[in-house]
Amino acid sequence: MALFEYPKSAVFGRVLPKNKIYEHSNPNTKVKDLFVKQVERIVWAYKLSPETINLASSPLAPEIQIFQIDLKTGEIHEDVLRCIDKAIPFPLVFELHYNNKQKLISAFKRPPNNSDSVGNKWVLESYFDGKWLGKDEPKKMLPQSLDLGNLYEQILKSLMPLEMISSETNYTLEQQVEKIDQIKALQKEIDRLEVKFNKEKQPNFQFEINKQLKLKKSELSNLISR
Repeated sequence: MALFEYPKSAVFGRVLPKNKIYEHSNPNTKVKDLFVKQVERIVWAYKLSPETINLASSPLAPEIQIFQIDLKTGEIHEDVLRCIDKAIPFPLVFELHYNNKQKLISAFKRPPNNSDSVGNKWVLESYFDGKWLGKDEPKKMLPQSLDLGNLYEQILKSLMPLEMISSETNYTLEQQVEKIDQIKALQKEIDRLEVKFNKEKQPNFQFEINKQLKLKKSELSNLISR
């Protein structure tokens, strides 16, 4: 896992005031407080578009925006990222910076389809993030891509847990994200059942909990192997 080297032709380099984000996403007081506590500065660093990197647009990604966020604490709440994502009608990739470390985080963000009830707003799914790396860590070139949609897909997949990515090549990005969400939900349920099992003192109740645990673990194993 590594950070990407973006072409100089794609440099945008504009500081984005927090109040401009607020105007477009209307956050509540709690989220504004998180901005104040966690975010030092937001820079709209790069714009990946047909004009800047000579890749065709696609419905999934007409453009890809790269935002650099300087953090105050080394942590950022997902609600802060969602607030920024809602303000920009394009896929975003966040490059977080803190204490000479940096990492990528990005949500699967897709255009609305007929089953969505959110009008013409982009739909935010799960976030995926990489590991913190040193500031001097070598960066790699952007993946070779057919268009911006394919590039966006490859960036997101580079952030996904390898053990959860399907070996099936015909999985769409949306199906892949849905599968990972199902895996995470099953793992959460397994963790909950294990805590419940360890707290339970009655053997007959332990037996029933253990049956549920085995079933969920089997479901998880089958889902991961698909």
